[in-house]
Amino acid sequence: MDESKNARNAATNAATPDFDVYGAMDWKDGVGTLTGSELKFKVNEFGVLEVLTEEGEDESVKKAHATITWAVPTAQEGKMAWFNCVKPPVCIKQEEKDSRKMTRGAPRGRRKRRGDAGKKKSWCWASYLEQDKAIAAPTKLFKEHQAFPQSKNGFRVGMKLEGVDPEHPSMYCVLTVAEVSGHRIRLHFDKYSDYYDFWVNSNSADIHPVGWCEKTRHTLHPPKGLKDEEFSWLSYIKLSKAQAAPKALFENQNTTVTPLGFRIGMKLEAIDKKNPSFICVATVTDMVDSRFLVHFDDWDESYDFWCDATSPYIHPVGWCHDNDRILTKPPGYPNVKNFSWGKYLEETHSSPAPARAFKGKPPHSFQPLMKLETVDKRNPMLVRVATVVDTDDHRIHFDGWTDEYDYWVDTDSPDIHPAGWCAKTGHPLQPPISPQELFESSEQGGCPTPGCKGVGHIKGARYSGHHSAVGCPYSDININKDSVLPDRLSGEMPGSGGLGRPRRAEPNPDIIPAPAPTLTLQQALHQSVFMPCTSPSPSSSPFCWDQHSKLLPTVAGITSSKVASWTVEEVIEFIQGLPGCREHVHTFRDEQIDGEAFLLLTQVDLVRIMSIKLGPAIKIYNSILMFKTAEESACNEL
Repeated sequence: MDESKNARNAATNAATPDFDVYGAMDWKDGVGTLTGSELKFKVNEFGVLEVLTEEGEDESVKKAHATITWAVPTAQEGKMAWFNCVKPPVCIKQEEKDSRKMTRGAPRGRRKRRGDAGKKKSWCWASYLEQDKAIAAPTKLFKEHQAFPQSKNGFRVGMKLEGVDPEHPSMYCVLTVAEVSGHRIRLHFDKYSDYYDFWVNSNSADIHPVGWCEKTRHTLHPPKGLKDEEFSWLSYIKLSKAQAAPKALFENQNTTVTPLGFRIGMKLEAIDKKNPSFICVATVTDMVDSRFLVHFDDWDESYDFWCDATSPYIHPVGWCHDNDRILTKPPGYPNVKNFSWGKYLEETHSSPAPARAFKGKPPHSFQPLMKLETVDKRNPMLVRVATVVDTDDHRIHFDGWTDEYDYWVDTDSPDIHPAGWCAKTGHPLQPPISPQELFESSEQGGCPTPGCKGVGHIKGARYSGHHSAVGCPYSDININKDSVLPDRLSGEMPGSGGLGRPRRAEPNPDIIPAPAPTLTLQQALHQSVFMPCTSPSPSSSPFCWDQHSKLLPTVAGITSSKVASWTVEEVIEFIQGLPGCREHVHTFRDEQIDGEAFLLLTQVDLVRIMSIKLGPAIKIYNSILMFKTAEESACNEL
């Protein structure tokens, strides 16, 4: 008891600014002791003091400026999980900061993070669980890659690496660390817009050191503008004066291991994760460590996904037949009505993955109402306090938010973590929104979405904040959108309906689709600008293009690639030069719309969301179309 009392007194004294807790200890071989106590301390990789037990295990984490140590209930029967209610990062302090757009040319990752801000306040897991009479999901329920990391995140801004494109899972790309936050890193596709940056944990299986693709005979897609045969890591790093991320930082760098029974080229039946009602003909197309890539036959690679042998999304050939389910055949397969696996395997010179290779997923022990920390997929820079709502469909609810923001997540997702993960790794945690904060946010102006403090942007990492519903990831106009960005490679816009891609339709062999009518440029231009979306296609309008060019002389000769490099002020200058549009420049300034954002605007965005009158909106949207057409013409002339 005396030892515990002495230790607690030391921790309490540590809260005073003049007390040096490290200096008060006697240190030898990295172990600190207190006078009058037999307790021993060490400093872990996060710079945090830890108490050492006789068995050498960490008893709990106590910061030098700790004020109170709490015992927090978890679902572990008869056990207590220790959390510290201390100053940052365990207790969250929030300060209101002005949102600002990340400036071009500024070092990525050095901007200050805005939390969901309001008045200064503190928040602590322990007191929150006690107040709600709730329990935190036990650490033992989380996989190794979800639980508390064993080492510090060693990635630094500017480091180069290779990694999987989350929107094109079969592609390995040249990436740069753009931002580091706790155990997470934001990655940037070299030579592409910041819009496409994405977040991963530093122990992600999807990232690899420089040279990994060459070593494992995978194709590495070079930065935009460079050809495969021209790219060399050595010269590229030297030219960009960058540093390759050290190999020691990557936790999943074993040589390729073949999962028992699976081989590249084998066929199986797989659930489309984007459209779970479809079970489709699929093929194993890549293998890395214990994971393999599933590709849906005759569909583009954006539907591909990585999994292991325990995935509930894969089944052996014949599973649909045995379980009275409909198998979706490859859309390009002739005579779909009479599809048979035996004939298809013979035609494709392939073999089925053996049934023994499929391993059932072990049952999880998550229970409804358990608390955890979860990445907000609508705003991936943020990690929020969340609750397990349903264990059958793995539904997660963000505490304080309405049910419409709930989303579904696999139990082995890298985006869920035990309570205290953010504090342990040094990542900001967004605490629950209180009813008072919901009311205050609607009264204080700025973003009109209840609970949103203007953090993040629907158009990706380029913007750190937003001021209105048009850029809000949580607004009614954006809530069901996976993305508003065109595909990074093809430039095509994603489908609507909340899935990011159009739902698949089972082909009907009895119906021969009529060929789509071919529209001339003038027809397409006229239809998209002047006709509502429900109107039938208009007849040919040969004078349309000439008329537009005469009405908008300032647009002539400007290509979309040039517009993409415009700053916000250059966009505003252009809008001011359009007849009758000067009064709307403040909208573009408020939304911080630069050239790339400008090219993404649709007529609906301009009229309904940005509240621009129809006449000026038509002129602005028509200008965007003409920029893109000028780009196409310039490419055709080459």
